[in-house]
Amino acid sequence: MLRFILKVLINGVAIWLASLWIGGIDIVAGSDAPETGEPVLNTVIVVAVVALIFTLVNAIVKPIVKMLALPLYLLTLGLFFLVVNALMLMLTSWISGQTSFGLTVDGFWTAVLGALVISIISLVLSVILPDGERKTR
Repeated sequence: MLRFILKVLINGVAIWLASLWIGGIDIVAGSDAPETGEPVLNTVIVVAVVALIFTLVNAIVKPIVKMLALPLYLLTLGLFFLVVNALMLMLTSWISGQTSFGLTVDGFWTAVLGALVISIISLVLSVILPDGERKTR
C-alpha cells in the first residue's frame, strides 16, 4: 500500500511539472472543483486526483496494451513505449475530462512530449526516493 501511495505522489509531481513546462498540458480546477478557499489547495487536490487516475490507468490498462502491442515493441526496438505512454496520458486526460476539472492535453504530439517528461521525472524520483522494500545485507 505504501508503494502505491508513493507511486501516486511521484506521478503527481511529474504531472504537475509537465503541466508547468509543456504548453499543451494543463491542470484545470473548474467550477466543480472542491471549494476550499485556496486556489493552490484546489490545484493540489486536482493534481492528486489526476495522479490517482494516471496511476490506476498505468496499473490496469497499460499491461494489457503492452501485451497486445508486443510485436510493435519488437518492430520499433522499444520506441513504441512512447506511443503507449502518450496514449495512457490521453486516456487519463479523457477520464478526468468527464468533469469540469482535471488534466487537459491538446493533442497526440503534446501527449508524446508530456509522456516523455513524465517518464523521466518519475524515473528520477523513483531512484531518489526509497520505496521501503529494499533489503539490507
